[in-house]
This record gives sequence, C-alpha cells and structure tokens, in this order.
Amino acid sequence: MRSAEEIGRTAAGPRPVPGLVPGAQGKVPAVSRTVLDNGLTVLAVRKPRSPLVEVRLRVPFGGSSAVHAARAELLAATLLLGTGQRDRRQVDADLAAVGGHLDTGVDPQRLLVTGSVLASGLPTLLEVLADSLTGAAYRKDDVLGERARLVEHLMISAAQPGSVAHRLLQRRRFGEHPAAWDVPDAELVGHVGVAAVRGLHGRAVVPNGSTLTLVGDLSPGRATAAAARALSGWTSDRSTRRLAPPPPIVGGPLLAEHRAGAVQSQVRLSGPAVPRSDPAYPAHQLANLVYGGYFSSRLVENLREDKGFTYHARSTMEFWPDRAAVTISFDTASSATAPALLEAQYELGRLSLQPPTAAEVESARNYALGTLATSLATQAGLASMLSLLAGSGLDEGWLRDHPKRLAATTVDEVAAAAATMLAPAAFTGVILGDMDVVATGLRALGTVEVA
Repeated sequence: MRSAEEIGRTAAGPRPVPGLVPGAQGKVPAVSRTVLDNGLTVLAVRKPRSPLVEVRLRVPFGGSSAVHAARAELLAATLLLGTGQRDRRQVDADLAAVGGHLDTGVDPQRLLVTGSVLASGLPTLLEVLADSLTGAAYRKDDVLGERARLVEHLMISAAQPGSVAHRLLQRRRFGEHPAAWDVPDAELVGHVGVAAVRGLHGRAVVPNGSTLTLVGDLSPGRATAAAARALSGWTSDRSTRRLAPPPPIVGGPLLAEHRAGAVQSQVRLSGPAVPRSDPAYPAHQLANLVYGGYFSSRLVENLREDKGFTYHARSTMEFWPDRAAVTISFDTASSATAPALLEAQYELGRLSLQPPTAAEVESARNYALGTLATSLATQAGLASMLSLLAGSGLDEGWLRDHPKRLAATTVDEVAAAAATMLAPAAFTGVILGDMDVVATGLRALGTVEVA
C-alpha cells in the first residue's frame, strides 16, 4: 500500500494538480422572468436533467424585534399544516400523489418555501402552495403543538456551546439589530399565540416583492402561466419588507465569556467584507479561501495539520442587505485556546501584510470555480442559487460573469483585498470557555477582554 504522500508524487516531483477543463464552470441556462399582476416575480428555467421541477418561493421577511423573529419561526413551522379546504393530512396526500413535497424555513432576511415535484404534477403543487398562502388555517391544536416542539428544540439548542458562542457573536457585532435574531428566543416563542401568527401572515406573507423560482423539466412559458393561474388569488395592498442593513462590523477587543467546566473553547471572530455586487468581491472571495475558506487553506494547515489544535477550522463569508462579513470559527481544547487564537491572528496578519503566492491564488481560484460549477450542475442547486441572488438584487448575469471575473483576478488584487479584509485590527469576536483555565493566557495576548 502506498501512502497519500507517495501517491501525490512522481519521479519528477509532486504530482501536478490538473487545471479545470475549459468551460467547466458550466453554462447558465436562459432564465424567463415575469412579474405577475399581484407583484410576484416568477423565474422559470428549463433544465431537463431529470423529470422534476425544483420550486423556491422567497418572501423578504425583515422585522424589527426579537418578537418578530419568534413569531416568524412559528409561522414557518405551521404555514403548511392545513388550510380551510385541506387539513394537514390532505396537504401531504395531495403532494404525495404527484411526487411532490414542500418545506419552509425562515431567517431574519426571508421566509423560504422549498420543494420539488414530478414535472407533470407542478400544477397540483402550485395549487397546494397557493392554498397555503391564501388560506392557511393555523388551527389552534397545530400551532400549539408546533410551538411546544419548537420551544423544546430551541431550549436544547441554546444549551449547546456552539449555539451559545454564535448567539454571543451575533450580539457582539449587531447589538439589538434584528439580524442578530437568526435563532429566536425560546421563551418568546413560547408566548406566541395563534392570533399573532395569523396577523403576521396577513401583514408579511405577500406577493409584491416576492420571487418564485422554478427550475427543471418544464416549458418556461407554460410553467409561468400555471403559476399565474394558481397564484392569482394571492393578493395584498402591502409589499414585502426587506431587512434593514445591519450596523457595520467594527473591530475591537475580543470578548471572553465564562462557561464553567468547559473542556473546549469556542472561538468566533468576524470582520467586514464586501457584498457580491462589489467589483472587488472576486478578490475578497479568493483571499478568504487562501486564509481559511477550504481544506487547503493556511488556517487549516496551521491549526489542524501543523499544531493539532482543532479538528475543523474555517472562515466563511456571510451576507446581509448592504453588508458582508468574513467569520472565522474553530473549537479547541481549553489548554490550547490562547495559542490557537494567537496562530489564527498570526495568519491574519501574515496574509494581510505579505501577498499570497501565485500557487495559493491559483488553487483557490480552481476551488471557487469548481464549487460554483458543482452548485449549478443540479436543478436544486441552480434553483437555490437563483433564489439567493434574487434576494440580493442580482440575477443570472452575475452567475455568467462571476467565473470570468474570478479567472481574471490577479495576485496583486487578492493581496490588496487581504490587506483590508484580513487586517487583525478589523476583527471583533468572542471566546466561550472556562475562564478559570484560559483567562490568564487570553489576557497575555492583549486583544481579549475577559468578562
């Protein structure tokens, strides 16, 4: 048996990594875009890889308080549990009869209904969806039953170290802005009643400003016409509410919070980035990948492969209206907390002051192009990406142009992006751990405030 290192080498040296096949980033199909009389935008794309149609309904769902987040969570959990014409069993039966399903999810930015169906059953799925949008019953037993389940789930989740660290980071960077309430408070959910859910539905689940995306084995014209017929009764004199831009993320001392008896510490750092619409976004995306955005990154190489401080370290880019952030996260043993944080900050400083190598940028570029192509290769991936872009005010033109921009981004542009986005002083964050064990080491770094 040869080792991985032996497999990766030839007599002439390291085995070269093949470049992407020309055109591997894929071709974005034509998108039919229609705004219906009720204000709903319908995107329809023919992609007949399988006899299915993927469905994504995105309703901008911005609120202004933690109470809204609690009500929105319960609304999403009960929207599809029956209407005036169908009880929850009939909803499930009608969808199953055409090989379809629907699910819901919500966050501070949007209410999202996702699903798929055999192409022949699309009219039936749209009819069930329309019935739920216009006549969701929110029966008392269903709402109270889901409320109890949600409260239990949220209470269990809130006790997990990763959830606690996430909640602390959200408050650290956003304060009381509704963007911080991506996980609602269990106690507030427990006080949401049926009338509050129905009221929120009437005010916020509206077509004007929403986007319905259909991708699959379909005729765009006929699919759009079917959507127009099914959803003609979904009307409102209101428009959807977009989440207000959160405050800018400001660098500053990291806040260390005590978790008695913890054997691991959760480290979460975050700094400002640029949105996808910014011309500099491709360079920022590549800079993030070089730093910690994939397995071959500097952060993983240092913290996992070299030092053994953590099993999984990553940096990701997050997006809100007019705001973006790069977020670094890893968990580590209490004894390694300060050293691991120091190494993460060291890699930030090193990349922000010293340009990445051409090989690092090329590897990150191939990864970015490859993952984008993979995400668009399936009906589900393309539908989700188009829906996501619609929520950011972008369209399929971005998908066509972004691979070209990635391919044209230079090492110098990546270095310039890293110098701003990855400067250590630009970051804030939190460390959750047993301060009886880790506080002394953290204070010695000079960048941490121990609560």
